[in-house]
Amino acid sequence: MSEQTPYEILGVSEESSFDEIQEAKSRLSQEYSDNSKVIQNIEIAYDAIIMERLRMRQEGKITVPDRIRFPEKSQEAPPSPPSISLNNSPPWLQRFIDTPSSRELIVSGGVFAALVTIVMLAQSSQIPLILVLGVFANVYLLNRKEQKLGRSLLMTIVGLLIGVGLGAGLTNLLGGANLSLALREEQLSSIMTLIIFWLMSSFLR
Repeated sequence: MSEQTPYEILGVSEESSFDEIQEAKSRLSQEYSDNSKVIQNIEIAYDAIIMERLRMRQEGKITVPDRIRFPEKSQEAPPSPPSISLNNSPPWLQRFIDTPSSRELIVSGGVFAALVTIVMLAQSSQIPLILVLGVFANVYLLNRKEQKLGRSLLMTIVGLLIGVGLGAGLTNLLGGANLSLALREEQLSSIMTLIIFWLMSSFLR
């Protein structure tokens, strides 16, 4: 057996893949598990083939998989955590959560970013009109997903109440902390509302 080439010892050819070489080594190791001399020859042959393949890899003749070059890394690599998918969430949640495309995010983000900018520059008397535009924009963006106008209106009203409430609460919080505000209360409430509208129109349906 010692006169055979490493490839002949493992019963593979020089064109065999790494998987075929490993499979042959494992099969022979199990077959001759009670013969230490044969096992030693199998290990020597396998190591010789791997060293030859590595040399060929350095010469650019073949590509050696990392799991062959660094087997300890594949053994020590921690198991990858299970991926979180919306498909595994409860059905009722799937009916409300949306995964927007890049184009949808750009459209909704551009609309509400423009409205926020206008609010920051507007007079107090102009803010209600801007907020009305935000309401119409949110209803339109929500309705085009599911074609349910009533549901879109209801969600928009809820978002409006949440935004106004957050804005008023934030104003009181900052005022109680004696922090000067660069924005008026109606501006802050409108901006919070428009942010809520953007989140709803982007990630809800």
